[in-house]
Amino acid sequence: MSENSIKNIMDTTLEKLKGMINADIITGNPIEINGITLIPVSKVAYGIATGGSDFPTKSSTQVFGGGGGAGVTVSPIAFIVINGDNVKMLPVYNELTTVEKAINMAPEIIEKAKELFKSEPINIPE
Repeated sequence: MSENSIKNIMDTTLEKLKGMINADIITGNPIEINGITLIPVSKVAYGIATGGSDFPTKSSTQVFGGGGGAGVTVSPIAFIVINGDNVKMLPVYNELTTVEKAINMAPEIIEKAKELFKSEPINIPE
């Protein structure tokens, strides 16, 4: 029984996910400005999880419980710029990565750590 139920959950989740992801998300609709055409290009990442189990009951039948979910992230990465016969890729530089943010914040973190560990000497009575 549970195999069929998990299959139904997965099928439903995948169908909903397919409805959210299509080629128009990766290469967006062209935008025309003063004779120049811009086509947005995005990176799409997604994840999916599905699970379930049969639970025993006091009667001879089992009850199935399960669930599924999915998530999608769309990040702009570039524009294709078309000006007549001239075509170029114009990259979009997103925010700094986590590592770059940590490196930039290192001096501030060190100062806060120094303040945290800075304290008056503890006098222990003899």
